[in-house]
Amino acid sequence: MNSSSPNRAGSRRRGQHRRRRGAVALLLAVPVAAVPYLLLTQDDSQAAKAPTSAAAPYKWKNAQVVGGGYVSGLVFNQREKGLLYARTDMGGAYRWDARAERWIPLTDWLGEKDWNLLGIDSLATDPVDPDRLYLGTGTYTNDWAGPGAILRSTDRGRTFKRTDLPFKLGGNEDGRGAGERLVVDPSDNSKLLLGSRKNGLWRSTDHGATWRQVESFPVKDGAGSGAGISFVTYGPKGSNTVYVGVADRSKSLYRSVDGGASWQAVAGQPTGQMPQHGVVMSDGTLYLTYTDNLGPNGVTGGSVHKYTPNRGSWKNVSPSQGSYGFSGLAVDPRKPSTVMVTTLGRWWPEDEIYRSTDGGSSWKALSDKSVRNASGAPYVGTHTGHWMTALAIDPFDSGHVLYGTGNGIWRSEDADAATSHWAAGAKGLEETAILDAIAPPGGASVLTAMGDQGGFRHTDLTKVPSGRMKNPLMSNSTDIDFAGKKPSVMARVGTGGKQDGAYSTDGGVTWRGFAAEPVAGAHSGRIALAADGSTLVWTQAGQSPYRSTDKGKTWSKVQGLGTGSEVVADRSSARTFYSLAGGTLYASTDGGATFTARATGLPADGRLKAVQGRAGDLWIAGRDKGLLHSTDGGRKFTRLTSVTSASAVGFGKAAPRASYQTLYMIGTVKGVTGVFRSTDQGATWTRVNDKGHQWGAIGSQGVITGDPDTYGRVYIGTNGRGLQYGDPS
Repeated sequence: MNSSSPNRAGSRRRGQHRRRRGAVALLLAVPVAAVPYLLLTQDDSQAAKAPTSAAAPYKWKNAQVVGGGYVSGLVFNQREKGLLYARTDMGGAYRWDARAERWIPLTDWLGEKDWNLLGIDSLATDPVDPDRLYLGTGTYTNDWAGPGAILRSTDRGRTFKRTDLPFKLGGNEDGRGAGERLVVDPSDNSKLLLGSRKNGLWRSTDHGATWRQVESFPVKDGAGSGAGISFVTYGPKGSNTVYVGVADRSKSLYRSVDGGASWQAVAGQPTGQMPQHGVVMSDGTLYLTYTDNLGPNGVTGGSVHKYTPNRGSWKNVSPSQGSYGFSGLAVDPRKPSTVMVTTLGRWWPEDEIYRSTDGGSSWKALSDKSVRNASGAPYVGTHTGHWMTALAIDPFDSGHVLYGTGNGIWRSEDADAATSHWAAGAKGLEETAILDAIAPPGGASVLTAMGDQGGFRHTDLTKVPSGRMKNPLMSNSTDIDFAGKKPSVMARVGTGGKQDGAYSTDGGVTWRGFAAEPVAGAHSGRIALAADGSTLVWTQAGQSPYRSTDKGKTWSKVQGLGTGSEVVADRSSARTFYSLAGGTLYASTDGGATFTARATGLPADGRLKAVQGRAGDLWIAGRDKGLLHSTDGGRKFTRLTSVTSASAVGFGKAAPRASYQTLYMIGTVKGVTGVFRSTDQGATWTRVNDKGHQWGAIGSQGVITGDPDTYGRVYIGTNGRGLQYGDPS
C-alpha cells in the first residue's frame, strides 16, 4: 500500500513492529459455551470455511477510500471470460465481480494468529479448471514471522484448504511486484510449481496439497540478490518447457525441456539485470522485463528482451532508455504480436505504459494519448501512477487492460484504441493501514490517521472522500484526537508533510499546521487534546511529552513523565490528563503541565481510554490482564471478570433505555476471541464479528471506536484492509 510518496518505510513495515498475536476469532454471542476455533488445517484433513456475513449478527463494510495500497499482481483466468484476481502485499487477495464491477475480498477470514498470511506473494488460477485458485501466502521472511502457506480453493476463493510450507514467503518484501512465482501446469493441472525467495523451486503433484523441493533446480537459496526466484512460467501446452527467472545479475534465466526433470541456464541471456516477469507465447517466444534492483523502489535501470528458443536468439526490444526499469508485462493471447510493458522507477515526468503491435519492433506510449478519470478515487489524481508492476490483458477482450499501482488499479476498456480511456478500477479493494480513528459527536462520521495516505474525513461512508486531509498533507499520520467538550476542535500528528502536526477548529474540514515543533525533527507519535481544546500534549517515540497552549506555536516539556509516555485527555474535565506508563497511572490536574502517580500494579502494556462526557471515567485494555475500569480518575481500577483478555476498547452511543455508553472491545470473553459489544458496562458481551470477518492483526493494531450518534455502529482499524464499520443486521 502506498501514497504518491516513494518512501515506504512508514507503514509498509508496520507488521514488523505491531506483531502481537491473539487467538483466531469466532462467530458467537456470549456468555455461552465456547465452540472450536476456526483454524486452517495443517494436515489438509478439512476445509477452512470463509462464510459470508449472512449468518452474522452484524453487516460489515469498508469506509470507502478505494485502493490506497500496492496491488502487486493481476491474473486473468485463460479459460473463463471475466475471471480475474488481484493480490496485494499486505491486504490479502481479491476476485473481480464483472457484473457489479467491484472487487470481492477473499481473505478477510484470516485472524490475528494468521496475520502473516495476508501478504500474497503469488497467486495462480487454474487454466484447466477455473474453479481452482491457489494463493502463495506469507508477508515476511523474518525470524519472527510464521511459515508461508499455500491456500487452495476449489470454489474460486469462497473456501480454502491450507498447506503450511517449510519455509517463509515475502509478500511485503523487496521484489514483490515480480511474478508470478506460483503456476499451474496447463498440460496436467494437478501439477504446480512454486518459486521461493530463499529455498529454491518446489513442486506439487496433487493440486497443491503436498510439496517437494525440485532437487535438480540449481538455485536453492536467495541467489545473488537474496530474493531468489522471481517468476515461473510454462511453455506452450504439451511442450514440456518451463522457464524460471531468478533475481540474480549473472545467471537469471533457467529452462527445462523435460517438464522440470533437468535444468540449464539459457545461453546468451542478458547480465547485470534481474528479471521481473516472463511471458511465453503460443509459438514459444519468451518476453521478459528487467530491472537493475529488486524494486519496487531503488530501480535505476532495466530493459525489455525477447528470446526466440528455436533460433537461440536474444533481442533487446526496450521501448525507451533511461534511469528506470521495466516491470509490468502482458502479451495479448488473441493477438500474439501485441505486447504491453510498464516502466518502474521513472519518477519524472511519470511512469509510462508502452504498447507494441509488432512484437516489440516499435512502441506507442499510451500516456500521451489517453484520457484518465480518477473520480472513482479522487485522491489518486490523473497521473499514470507509481510501482506499476502488475499488468494484465483480458484474454477475451484485447481492449480490456488493467494495471496495478501503489495506490490501487487503473482499468481501460479500449486500451487498443488510438486514444485510450482509463478509470480508477479498484472499487471494493481497500488496502490501507489505520493507525487511529475518531468519531466525533455531531460531526463527520469518522476521521482517520492512516499510514501512507495520511488520513481521510468521511462524511458519507458509502462515498469516496474528495481528497485526503491537507494543509499539511501528511504521507503518514499516526494519531488524531478531538476535544471532548468541543468536538469540532481537532489535532493530528504524523510525518511527511510541511508540518508534522496540525490543528482544526471546524471538525477537520480545514487544518493549519503547527507553527513550531517541541524538539528538532519531532514527528509522528501521539496527540492528546484537552476537553475544551485549550491544550495539546504531544508525545514522540523516545521523547518526553510536550504541551502547547497556543495551538502549536510554542511548546514546554511536561514534568513527571518519562520518555514515550502516551497521554490521554479527560473527555469532560479540561484541566485533566492521564498517562499509563510502566504499569502506573499518572494524572495531571493543571492542564498537562505536571503529572503525579495515582495507581500502580496496572498492565504495563495496557491501552488507556477516557469515556466521553464522564469526568474521571477510564478504561484500560490490559491484554492478558483483561479489561479494567475506573470511575475516580484512575485512583482505583476494577477488573471485569467477564473478560479474559482485551487488546482495545472504544465507546459509542448508548443503547435505547441505557444510561451508559456502549462498550466495544477487541478481546476474549469466556474463551472466545473477537469483536464484542456491551450495553451494560461490561457485565455481558455480544460477539459482533464472525468467522468470515477477522481482518488479521486487528488486536495488535488496536483501533476500535463506536459511533456516538448511531447506536450499534462500530469502527475497526486494520493493517491492510482499511477501516471496517459494522452495523447490527
